[in-house]
Amino acid sequence: MLQVLSSAWALLLGMGFLMVGNGLQGTLLGVRGEIEGFTTFEMSFVMSAYFVGFLGGSKLAPEMIRRVGHVRVFAALASFISAVMIMYPMLTDPIAWSIGRVVIGFCFSGVYVTAESWLNNAASNENRGQALSLYMIVQTLGIVSAQGLLLVGDPAGYETFVIASILVSISFAPILLSISPTPAFDTTKPMTLKQLMNTSPLGCVGMFLLGGIFSAQFGMSAVYGARAGLTLVELSIFVATFYVGALLLQYPIGWFSDRMDRRILILLVALIGGAGALVGMFLGGQYTMLLVAAFAIGGMSNPLYSLLIAYTNDYLDYEDMAAASGGLIFINGLGAIAGPLVTGWLMGDGVLGPAGFFFIIAALLLIMAAYALYRMTQRASVPVDETGIMSPIYPTVSPVALELAQEVAIEAEQEGQGTQDVA
Repeated sequence: MLQVLSSAWALLLGMGFLMVGNGLQGTLLGVRGEIEGFTTFEMSFVMSAYFVGFLGGSKLAPEMIRRVGHVRVFAALASFISAVMIMYPMLTDPIAWSIGRVVIGFCFSGVYVTAESWLNNAASNENRGQALSLYMIVQTLGIVSAQGLLLVGDPAGYETFVIASILVSISFAPILLSISPTPAFDTTKPMTLKQLMNTSPLGCVGMFLLGGIFSAQFGMSAVYGARAGLTLVELSIFVATFYVGALLLQYPIGWFSDRMDRRILILLVALIGGAGALVGMFLGGQYTMLLVAAFAIGGMSNPLYSLLIAYTNDYLDYEDMAAASGGLIFINGLGAIAGPLVTGWLMGDGVLGPAGFFFIIAALLLIMAAYALYRMTQRASVPVDETGIMSPIYPTVSPVALELAQEVAIEAEQEGQGTQDVA
C-alpha cells in the first residue's frame, strides 16, 4: 500500500480534488435548477446530457491522446471543465446547461482515460489491485466530501460554482507537475455487442438497467431532494448517503461474490436495493427512512457494477476479458443516457411527482432481479471454484480502469491456479 502511495500520490490527490469538483457541480445544478424554476423534465435533459458526453468521450479520448499526447489532452480538457463550471450561473437556461453538461461529460471522460492510464503505468503487477482499490476509494470519498461543500456558499449565487471550478483547476497541478514519464497508451478493440450478448445475456441486460439506475442516482438525487423540500443540509447528507453505502458495502458484497453463485447474489442484491427504493417511495416523508433508502440503493447498486462484470468474465476466456470491457461500458452508457430522461418524466407533477425518483430505481432493480431468476433456469451456473475474483470498480470510470480491473482479476486467478497446481 505504501509503495502505491509513494508512486501515485500525486495522481490520487489530483483525482480526489477532481471528484470533489465533479460531485459538487452535479448536486449544485439540481438545487440551482429548482431555484431557477426549471421543470423536472428540463432538469432530466440537463442531467442526461452528462452521460451523452461521457459516452462520446470514452470513444474519442483514446484517439485524441494518441494524436497529441496525455499532457496536452489533460490540460485542454481541464480548461474546458473550469470554463463550463463558471458558465453555469451566468447562463441559467436549461439548453445552455445541457450543452455545458455534454462538454463536461466529454471532458471528464477524457480526463479519466488519461489519469487511469497513468495509474496503470505507475502500478506494478504486485500492487495493481491495491492501486485500483485506492483509486476507487479516493473517487468515492471525493464525491462524499463534495456534498459538505454545498453548504459553504449560497446555491442561488455564484460562489459555490467558483469553488467547484477552483477545485478542478487545482486538481491538475499535482498530476501534471509530478507524474513522469508519460505512459504509452493503447486500448483493446471491443467485442461486438452480439458476441457479448450471446456470451452473457444477464451481464448485458444488467449493465443496461444499471446504467439507468446509476444515472438516476448520480444525476437526479439532488433534483429529488430539492423537489421534496429538503433543507440544504438534509439534501447534502441525503446525496452523500448513496456513496457512503457504496463505499461500505462494496467489499462485503465482493467477498460473497467470490464464494457463491453470482446469479443468486445478483438476485439478492437487486432485491434488497429494490426494497430500499420502495421504502423511499412510500416512507420518504420520514427523513430517517429516506437515508435508509439512499444507503440501501447506493450500497446495492454500485457493487452490482463490479458483480455483473465478474459474472460476465466467468463465461469469457482470459484473452476476451479486456475486449469485453468496451462493450459493457457502451451498454451501460446507453442506459445511463435514458435513466434521467425517464426519471424526470416520472417526477413531473402530472405523473408521480418526486416519488417517481424512487419508483424508477425500484422498477429497474426488480426487473434485474426477475431476469436473474429467469437466467438461472436457462443454463447451469459456473462452479464457484472455477470463477474469477470480483475487482472493485464503480460506474464513474473509463474503459482504461475497467481493463485494469480485468487485468487484476486475470492475474489473481492465474496466481490461484498456480498455487493449486503446486498443491
